[in-house]
Amino acid sequence: MNLNQKAIELLEENQYEESLILFKKAVEISRDIQSLHNLAWIYCNEEDDDISALPLLTETINLNPKSHFPYNLLGEVYCRQGNWASAKDILEKAISLQPTKTAYYNLAVANYHLGNIENASKYFLFASEPSDYAMYSHIKCLIELGNNSEAKRQLDTFSDEHDEFVGEVDVADLYVELNYYKDAIKWFEKGWNSYWKQPSWISRYIYSLLKINKPIRSQELLNEAIKGKTEEIKDAYDEECDENWTESDKQAYIKELLDEKNEYEQMIEKILFGYVPTLDFKPSIQKACYLFGCNRHSHTEYTG
Repeated sequence: MNLNQKAIELLEENQYEESLILFKKAVEISRDIQSLHNLAWIYCNEEDDDISALPLLTETINLNPKSHFPYNLLGEVYCRQGNWASAKDILEKAISLQPTKTAYYNLAVANYHLGNIENASKYFLFASEPSDYAMYSHIKCLIELGNNSEAKRQLDTFSDEHDEFVGEVDVADLYVELNYYKDAIKWFEKGWNSYWKQPSWISRYIYSLLKINKPIRSQELLNEAIKGKTEEIKDAYDEECDENWTESDKQAYIKELLDEKNEYEQMIEKILFGYVPTLDFKPSIQKACYLFGCNRHSHTEYTG
């Protein structure tokens, strides 16, 4: 068993410190593509330390690897840093070597942040599975591009029986964007008891109900949300403080709950006076295992 295999074995056994020592030792012995990249991956995924990973990945890329792994990982790092132009360039290189859904998805995110909505839409579609978040993001881009008929056609195919189903409220949100309020309400109803109740999406549910003249149902739902928030506030007051939950933390949390309760209480009036609740769309990036020699994911060691 070589050094890399032993390091990965220790990692699989949750002996992280021992594993990290071996990954570092591999770099000390030979600063090659595999040792540099694997140590960078450990920094990114086990320590959330992109700063330490970046110079290792830059050195790896300078060695002109023939594998897409280092390019994919560097693309992730650039995305997390908000360096969207560099992320786009490096992920395009990754895809030229080996197209993957993760790379397509992250490339879509980079393009979206750069304002290249048409390209973002295309790459989200390449990355998608039926009814998943990538398909949701593709449809959101179609709506932004004004292609509402195609967006509606694809949204109508969503099913909560699909393995990667994005979620009922998310589907409802897109119907709101398309002004199909009855369809939105159907999906909001499905998600009402399973989603954590927050004003951000409940306001869009209430907005949809009011658009089809359902003020009584709107008030019933808000009464339920207000009752739940009132119980949360009572529980928060009763919670004891300690070194991990200070009085300051407690008061800040109570204020947040009171603000949400107040938002529910004023929601109908606010919407009737012209407020249109917006959809907060901020696609996050995807991660994957890029360890050379990872047996769990059937990755071979780097051969060049």
